[in-house]
Amino acid sequence: MFEDLKPHLIELRKRLAIAVGSVIVMFFVAFYFHEPVLAWMVAPLNDALTAVGKISSIAAEGMVTTNQVGGAFFVALKVAFFTGLLAALPIILAQIWLFVAPGLYDNEKKMLIPFIVGGSVMFGVGVAFAYYIVTPFGFDFLIAFGSFKFTPLINIEDYVGFFAKIMFGFGIAFELPVFAYFLALLGLVDDRQMTEFFRYAIVIIFIVAALLTPPDVLTQLLMAGPLIILYGISILIVKAVNPAEPKEDESAAS
Repeated sequence: MFEDLKPHLIELRKRLAIAVGSVIVMFFVAFYFHEPVLAWMVAPLNDALTAVGKISSIAAEGMVTTNQVGGAFFVALKVAFFTGLLAALPIILAQIWLFVAPGLYDNEKKMLIPFIVGGSVMFGVGVAFAYYIVTPFGFDFLIAFGSFKFTPLINIEDYVGFFAKIMFGFGIAFELPVFAYFLALLGLVDDRQMTEFFRYAIVIIFIVAALLTPPDVLTQLLMAGPLIILYGISILIVKAVNPAEPKEDESAAS
């Protein structure tokens, strides 16, 4: 049995090596440009702190701080890794597809480019949605809450990790229609299965939203709402690609 799995393990190791290598290369490139990327990441936070400073009665405005001697350096590493992972995403998706491609038919193997482009675009849409819609609402609410009593001092190390978690969470969540399409293309799911699983999917979606977003109802709904809509769109996509066969009683009635 191990001998049968050995070629697949060798191929998996090769694909993982290429994916990890691409992330490492992009990491060093991103480290050189980490300052403008960090400024982009901190912009929603600075806007929220500025808004709180205008409406708050406290004497001191909130600010972004660090409590470590090498805090700025470690932040630069986090930013570079976050950016490098995003930049390497098309290569990672290509390696995933190339790993499963040997088991596909020739017409299915031609879907490599659509898989990479579609996956990258939807991930970018998820990140953009999180950055321009979710974080402004979420940060305004979380920072403004209690700001009349306390001065918000945001630790930059914690913030970068928190920001990356939200961005990747939304980016991965928005991949749902893409993966649903290719699972349907491979015949692994059909629209009836996804429809019957819908009630459980809603519960899972809200659990995922609670884990990946700040601990407030607003941002959780801002993630859960689009995910439910995307799940509905995925059902329509799967129905177009791999519709379920009619049940026996339905066939007899027709």
